Amino acid sequence: MTATGRLTVGNRLWPRTALCWLLLTQALLAACATTPRSAAPQSPAQLYGELFRDVQMGRVFPDSKTFVDAVARREPRAIVAAYENERRSAGFDLRAFVQREFSLPPPAASGYHSIAGEDVRSHIDHLWTVLTRNPVTGIEYSSRLLLPERYVVPGGRFNEMYYWDSYFTMLGLQASGRHDLVRAMCDNFAALIDRYGHVPNGNRSYYLSRSQPPFFAAMVELLVTHEGDQARLRYRSALHKEHDFWMQGERELTASQPAHRRVVRLADGSILNRYWDDQATPREESYKEDVATAQNSGRPAAEIYRNLRAAAESGWDFSSRWFADGKTLSSIRTVDMVPVDLNSLLYQLELTLQRAYESDSPAQAAQFRARAAARKAAMNRYLWNPRAGAFTDYVWRDGGATSQVTAATAAPLFFGLATDTQADAIASAVRARLLAAHGIATTSEKTGQQWDAPNGWAPLQWLAIEGFRRYHNDALADEIARRWVQQNLAVYRATGKLVEKYDVMAGSANAGGGEYPLQDGFGWTNGVLRALLARYPQLAQ
Repeated sequence: MTATGRLTVGNRLWPRTALCWLLLTQALLAACATTPRSAAPQSPAQLYGELFRDVQMGRVFPDSKTFVDAVARREPRAIVAAYENERRSAGFDLRAFVQREFSLPPPAASGYHSIAGEDVRSHIDHLWTVLTRNPVTGIEYSSRLLLPERYVVPGGRFNEMYYWDSYFTMLGLQASGRHDLVRAMCDNFAALIDRYGHVPNGNRSYYLSRSQPPFFAAMVELLVTHEGDQARLRYRSALHKEHDFWMQGERELTASQPAHRRVVRLADGSILNRYWDDQATPREESYKEDVATAQNSGRPAAEIYRNLRAAAESGWDFSSRWFADGKTLSSIRTVDMVPVDLNSLLYQLELTLQRAYESDSPAQAAQFRARAAARKAAMNRYLWNPRAGAFTDYVWRDGGATSQVTAATAAPLFFGLATDTQADAIASAVRARLLAAHGIATTSEKTGQQWDAPNGWAPLQWLAIEGFRRYHNDALADEIARRWVQQNLAVYRATGKLVEKYDVMAGSANAGGGEYPLQDGFGWTNGVLRALLARYPQLAQ
């Protein structure tokens, strides 16, 4: 101990109270690490079997998500038995049976009405309360997964906590001074990792077989800006477990078996990652839609289902980015792709773990430093496309890069793994191929899918704006921000709403595509707009 009342740990001086807090936190995390994972709860398809299939295939509800979010009024086995007894009776009404046996989720409309003429920043600050949900405790017979803390939902039909959405929501929460909710949501994600070994797509049982773009490390780094290095230590165990999840099976990869779950071994032995889902069945929340896609594809149904689910894990569901022919959903091949944005996120996770271990475990820090360096080198070899002047996805089965430039090319800029020369080339490519009148388009292809042109999405604008700023291309960053904010504000002033996605070419809120109507609310749009207006207050005029 020094004369100033500080103690030295890992070559670092800690205030005595901070050290006590640190040691206690590490002890609690270690205890969590030795706690067995909870068994995954059964999903609605598993619980209700033929009843589930009949409801979804019979389109009892216009939105396939309605039934999977319904809560049984009694023990599921009793409902299944009643269905078997009654289903063949004369005049049996399946919809009436479901309404009798289940409490249905409320309509997507929240009933919230904006105040005419209200400044959009105040509007968003008020919306956080509308979109905040209380901790999820034991809701019997619900598909909702337990969460220990409050959380913010996107809005509309999305009435649960989603993984990558939440990072962009947190940006706005920070700008609104709601650090309490940022911390609470990080605690929720850490709890999910401790319980299930990964962050599910959302806190629903039917999402447990997949994750989403792994933004947990970015969330922790956001906390670091407010709380300092202690945030990394607090979540270190969860960060490490998430890395284990994404890298599971890497040691078993060989030249003859180059892929397993989310890891891919490339020709030179480098390991990169892909999106995956542990099931090869229709998504429960889009059951009939997936069955129709498989039937129309002429391909094995399980192959289609796996690729549809993997695209859902990517968050880009759906996009020409994943299509072998660049046009049609039936050609989807998500699991054949090594995506640039996913590997950029895992690079960030490895750097965050390096920093988290530096204070007391230099060997672990060195391991993650080496991992990040190896990933960066592999990404430059396989994902940098000099002909396109951009980072593009790599088709590992074919051994070649795609030629398609998408908004995902900004991810290496955002996470700082590009060179200055690459950043300049990417700026030229984005200006030529993606920059539109009201922001950047997701891709340059018009397929009718929601993650294609002419649609623009808030998270992709943020990655591009911050990525170009990081590489000192402020002119392009400012231009994207100006165009996007002006469109958001124009729609808000005309309708009183902020919506899930926008048509950045026509300049309207009538963005199309997707398996459901355009949603308002909307978590990540609110978050990115609130953060941009904190950075560019002049754009609010």
